[in-house]
Amino acid sequence: MNKKNNQLANQILLQYIVTLIIFIVGIPLLIVLAIMIASNQTWYANDPLYKLLRSMMDYFFIIIGFIYVSGILGITIYFMRKPIEYMDEVVEAARTLANPKDEVIYLSKALGSIEVELNLAREQGIRNAMVARESEQRKNDLVIYLAHDLKTPLTSVLGYLSLLKEEPDLTPETRAKYTNIAFEKAERLEYLVNEFFDITRFNLTTQILQTEKVNLSFMLEQICFEFSPILKEKNLTFDLHIDPNVEYICDSNKLERVFDNLIRNAINYSYDDTQITLSLNETNESVEVKVLNQGKTIPKEISNRIFEQFFRLDTSRQSTTGGTGLGLAIAKEIIELHKGEIQVKSENEEIEFTIQLPKEL
Repeated sequence: MNKKNNQLANQILLQYIVTLIIFIVGIPLLIVLAIMIASNQTWYANDPLYKLLRSMMDYFFIIIGFIYVSGILGITIYFMRKPIEYMDEVVEAARTLANPKDEVIYLSKALGSIEVELNLAREQGIRNAMVARESEQRKNDLVIYLAHDLKTPLTSVLGYLSLLKEEPDLTPETRAKYTNIAFEKAERLEYLVNEFFDITRFNLTTQILQTEKVNLSFMLEQICFEFSPILKEKNLTFDLHIDPNVEYICDSNKLERVFDNLIRNAINYSYDDTQITLSLNETNESVEVKVLNQGKTIPKEISNRIFEQFFRLDTSRQSTTGGTGLGLAIAKEIIELHKGEIQVKSENEEIEFTIQLPKEL
């Protein structure tokens, strides 16, 4: 913007100098032209115009001086007011950016470049407001959905516990079955409650890194091992390609959450009887982690939004896979706090997340 202001100031100064030159040079030319015209006329001593011209000739230099001083002063004041008028235009246009509207901003021709920038800012403001409204609406919908979903596992837990309490003659097999179902529903209830905490933490807190040296190889192997029981439900297997003893300075709790989220997503959205490939590779400059699974291809228009707050890949809201849509948004924030990048690629019924972490934070 400073560059644009300098260009505008130089343009006004140039116009001022050119106008002054035209005025200063033009006055003598007009006088010469007036004298030539007057000399070709026949004048009479009692002609009022002749008397006026004669009296003006007596004060010729005073009149010329007055014209020059008045003209230069008027031109100077006019061009001094120009920046103020332009500034008023810009200020008035800038006020509309607080609440951007669909109407295009129009400024004086000299402010063409500033007009373009203000209109770009206006369009960006409209887009940001729309994204904020959509994000807020998605969040509100998810809170309503989660509040509703809390009732289902809670009702089941209470129902099965009531049966266990009121039916003392149940067989050990039936009692074990009801206990197991109640436990599973209680786990689902805990998951949904944690989702509410995720929403609160994401909106009310700022992520701060607490770094330490961590063995990423061991961390990933341990996380994969903990998912083994869940893999059996869909008959999935891990294909691990982890470089040994990769040490990295990071916030271990936050990175563990990222890896946990990516692996959980891979499990939820994998076809049954397939492999989940997880790799960890170390170079001199960076550490790369990839999670690849076989599943339904994510359309490009969705993959471009997959890291947005409250965006849910599972639009059907299945109770087994539907979350708040915060997991990947939080993962992206954590990776960026580590000055890294996270990307997703999906084609030919494969979904691959890639994390690049620099060696030095």
